[in-house]
Amino acid sequence: MELKRLVKREVARLRAYQATEVPCRVKLDANESPYGFRVALKAAAAVRTNRYPDPEAKKLRKILAGELGVMPQNILQGNGSDEIIYNLVATYGGPVLYPVPTFSMYGIISQILGEKKVIVPLDREFDLDEGKMLKAIRKSRPKIVFLSSPNNPTGNCFSSDRILKIVEASQGIVVVDEAYQPFASEKGFLPLLKDYRNLVIMRTLSKIGLAALRFGFLAADEEIIEEVNKVRLPFNVNALSQAVAVEALKDRKALRTAVVAIAAERDRLMQAMEGIGEITPFPSEANFILFRVSDPAKVHAGLLRRGVLVRNVADAVKGCLRVTVGTPQENRIFLHALRSCTGKSS
Repeated sequence: MELKRLVKREVARLRAYQATEVPCRVKLDANESPYGFRVALKAAAAVRTNRYPDPEAKKLRKILAGELGVMPQNILQGNGSDEIIYNLVATYGGPVLYPVPTFSMYGIISQILGEKKVIVPLDREFDLDEGKMLKAIRKSRPKIVFLSSPNNPTGNCFSSDRILKIVEASQGIVVVDEAYQPFASEKGFLPLLKDYRNLVIMRTLSKIGLAALRFGFLAADEEIIEEVNKVRLPFNVNALSQAVAVEALKDRKALRTAVVAIAAERDRLMQAMEGIGEITPFPSEANFILFRVSDPAKVHAGLLRRGVLVRNVADAVKGCLRVTVGTPQENRIFLHALRSCTGKSS
């Protein structure tokens, strides 16, 4: 028996997502926060390990609803944003439209589920190409449009007026993925949920210091929540994650302090990188910085030899690497290593 012949054609064509652990002194490759909330782990002690978790994550959804100014029935929980994306595509199907470069899971999950992908390149400033996006919407009639703003890996926010034109032109749902919104200068699109029934906002706790919990959620019209909830697997968010997230969210001041510190450190890191002649950093509204080098593979390897791990995204953005904003000490180590790699030691 040839077992490979049993695999779906779409899956057979895929390569497994690479999330390997690479030994290093300074890990700046995964857009994680350098600050954790170990104190929140005390809540895990009260979890009854012999019982299933709350299937509706009621406490967590209530806290999030209060923070976001929506009702709990407008929020749906997920085991990370990846599961939210999967559930959205499973619910509505394709075509699925998204700009590139962007978060790779939009395309991967669409392919896994056998849905048609419609890809539109960003413009030279990494913004949405309004004309091409609207043309693709008219031609392909996508069931879902994914827009990551701030965008990964480019780091910029898309123009708000262009996003709104896409929402208004689309006959399907438009998902604005705001995973990095806490670090942005703009408020995001949550206030517009009441004005656009086809608008969906996706958020996560992973970028603000709780990546270990794998908790994401979407906010949307109640009708959308009801439909997507049909495909959500039971007990999808475990009890430990729910308990720790609830505890961490009680101290919004601590969470906010960490976000503000990262944003400030990002600006200092950006200024320092602009002083290194051999690289071109791009403005960022996220917790990472995209930068162009003459030889990304060489610089990536050189940084790793010096104990610093960044992400090589040259396959998505030609000639580019992406560095996560770390602690001040981690960023100093990165800058010293980068200068060494580019012949600008100091």
